[in-house]
Amino acid sequence: MALHNLTGFLPIFEWLPNYQRAALPGDIMAGVIVTIVLIPQAMAYAMLAGLPPQLGLYSCVLPIILYSALGSSRVLAIGPVGLMSLMTAEILAEMNPASRAEMILIGTTLALLAGIVLLTMRLVRFGAILNFLSHPVISGFTSASAILIAFSQLKHLLGLDMPRGLNLFEIIAFVARNSTLINWMAAIIGVVSILIILWLRGPLNHLLARLRLPAPLVNSIGKTGPLCVVVLSILITRQFALDQQSALAIVGAIPKGLPTLAMPPVDWPFWKELLPGALLIAVIGFLESVSVGKALASRKRQKIDANQELLGLGAANLGAAFSGGYPVAGGFGRSMVNFSSGANTPLASLITAGLMALSLMFLTPFLYYLPRTTLAAIIIVAVAGLIDFKTLRHTWNYDKADATSLIATFIAVLTAGLEPGIAFGAALSIALYLHRSSEPHMAIVGRVDDTEHFRNVERHPVTTYPHILALRIDENLYFANTNYLEDKIMNLVVDNKDVDHVVLVCSSISFIDSSALESLEMIIERLRNAGVTLHFAEIKGPVMDHLGKTDFLSRLGDGKVFLSTHEAIEYLHKKSKEHGQKTAP
Repeated sequence: MALHNLTGFLPIFEWLPNYQRAALPGDIMAGVIVTIVLIPQAMAYAMLAGLPPQLGLYSCVLPIILYSALGSSRVLAIGPVGLMSLMTAEILAEMNPASRAEMILIGTTLALLAGIVLLTMRLVRFGAILNFLSHPVISGFTSASAILIAFSQLKHLLGLDMPRGLNLFEIIAFVARNSTLINWMAAIIGVVSILIILWLRGPLNHLLARLRLPAPLVNSIGKTGPLCVVVLSILITRQFALDQQSALAIVGAIPKGLPTLAMPPVDWPFWKELLPGALLIAVIGFLESVSVGKALASRKRQKIDANQELLGLGAANLGAAFSGGYPVAGGFGRSMVNFSSGANTPLASLITAGLMALSLMFLTPFLYYLPRTTLAAIIIVAVAGLIDFKTLRHTWNYDKADATSLIATFIAVLTAGLEPGIAFGAALSIALYLHRSSEPHMAIVGRVDDTEHFRNVERHPVTTYPHILALRIDENLYFANTNYLEDKIMNLVVDNKDVDHVVLVCSSISFIDSSALESLEMIIERLRNAGVTLHFAEIKGPVMDHLGKTDFLSRLGDGKVFLSTHEAIEYLHKKSKEHGQKTAP
């Protein structure tokens, strides 16, 4: 029992003792390839966040180790990601740090607070927060953020000294006004870097596939694009002294060795100022990570535990804070690389963490001449795949209201920024839900042929009885739809003068709140005054349990609760015949 509890808390004790040797080659290959992708990408995302590049590298050692021990996904690749880096950049722009040390302190403190938020959510088992943002809202937010990320890199791609915190239109206007100041050497290296990455990923991949090279080799070559442009641009910059001859911005000196473990200082006023941003970073990082983790887990029939993910991601962010990094999450692109490269267990991530540690110890001097425009090119290619037009087309064809929320979120993020944009999208999504559920679908139902099945009279040829109105309600009953329910029932009774009995079919109702209960009691009285009796059919067990705790059932008077609609119609039809009422359909 103790071991079982331990494996539930630390998944590493579940997969590591049962590790199969056959999984090792795939884990080694995936660990190496993800490292090749991660080194330039981590520095690029740190630059996107407005932080020194080494903070991106620091965020790829201890956080990965902690998530590998505590996370429930076997292939999720933890590290800096575009969305959280952009959010960090926005917070830095708002805080306007006066020094490099203060800038780093903001990054590490955001990671600490994000970790605390995630662990607090785990304590209260709040993994279900994933349900509060609709997929269209997330899609609109992600697509707009990807565009913002790409345009924010124009300053590095074109070698411009651009202020922080500009929105999309301000960036475009700034580039147009300062086009004469573009560093054409930076622009050439950046554009060529993009073309090389795309060529390695696309045309070269197809060519190698046609030559019938092994698929794993082809995929691995296609993923080396970022490393290739990093190595090539470093060699060219160093050989021709482009940093001096062409004023090409380079990364410069990166501290050699592993980071020193230390906790960011406790400063309550400072923490209070950063907490709203950290809260959003934590929630968005969790949503992105769980979404990616679930998508990949389903391909191997594995499970993702949302509450366990809160623990793993919370620990990973605390690890980033204590090791000099900034907020981390599971990235879609890297996780796909990890999965497609053959990762079978979190050992692949542990191998990546080990190789990243070795890189910090021995490779950082080589990165001195790395042009910043190359890192901008890597970011632009990485986020381009996040722009999701497919979901927009699908949603527009299926549900215009959901498509509207996607487009509105997209526009809000581009014009107002990340935090107002996602808040607006979430509020709009909730408002749409309340609007839909405030006018629930209701169907008058009748018997299908001689069966016990009852269906909508507007969709099927059915048998009904003039003195019985069977009404199916396809929504939970709560404060927002009580008036609509009451008006609908009374209007139907007014329009059907022969009705003596109303049967509410409750097969789709899983919850009735106190406001709806009071409304039902009022409906009973109003129908009784009109000479009509209200009955219920197919009430679910949990709903019946709640009703049984009140005096509601005693208020029914002559009304009854039936197990099925068939039973209700049979009973009421027979009772009407006994009283000599009209029974013909």
